[in-house]
Amino acid sequence: MSLESRIKIAKRVAQELSDGDTVNLGVGIPTLIPDYLGDKKVELQSENGILGMGPTPDEENVNMDLISASKHPVTLDVGASIFDSSDSFVMIRGGHIDVAVLGVLQIDQYGEIANWAIPGKDILGVGGAMDLVAGAKRIIVASMHQAKDGKPKLVEKLTFPTSGNGRADMLITEHAVFKFTENGAELVEQLSDLSLEELQEITGAPFTYQDSVVNR
Repeated sequence: MSLESRIKIAKRVAQELSDGDTVNLGVGIPTLIPDYLGDKKVELQSENGILGMGPTPDEENVNMDLISASKHPVTLDVGASIFDSSDSFVMIRGGHIDVAVLGVLQIDQYGEIANWAIPGKDILGVGGAMDLVAGAKRIIVASMHQAKDGKPKLVEKLTFPTSGNGRADMLITEHAVFKFTENGAELVEQLSDLSLEELQEITGAPFTYQDSVVNR
């Protein structure tokens, strides 16, 4: 998983965010997004109790008492607030998060997410994923296209435990952007030099597309 690919995904997700959005950032690739927002004015929320996260601090200004839910050092924008975890989940469960950006282990062709457990491996618990998929108004998945073992993340049917009933609106990988509808996954943008046939080969679910988005 190259840093270049992770940054590419984070930059593309940042394009989907709008001024005034309250955005929860999950573990992994989503933590890179604060560094690529440009002039956008969004409120970044962390489930451990921060609203108003800023970009990553430089090494001289790291304060490990000020971290995100991913345990990464963060900065605070002007007007930021810090509160306890229970208030954070009131915010999430109360429908006050406009966009949740999450990583996944798997996502099915209709946008159902599995991002907290692999059968047969030790787990820490579902964490905030179940609340976020249920409470956020919009869900964007930011993920590498394939797992470390080469298996596709986008699958026809989940084989890992679901994270809840809420479904993703969009999946952004280093190769493509998909949106999800009641009819399944739709390719809306290609982000790499893969041909359509090559993309289909590394994707574990069928997807539709308009001719206008196929670049080769």
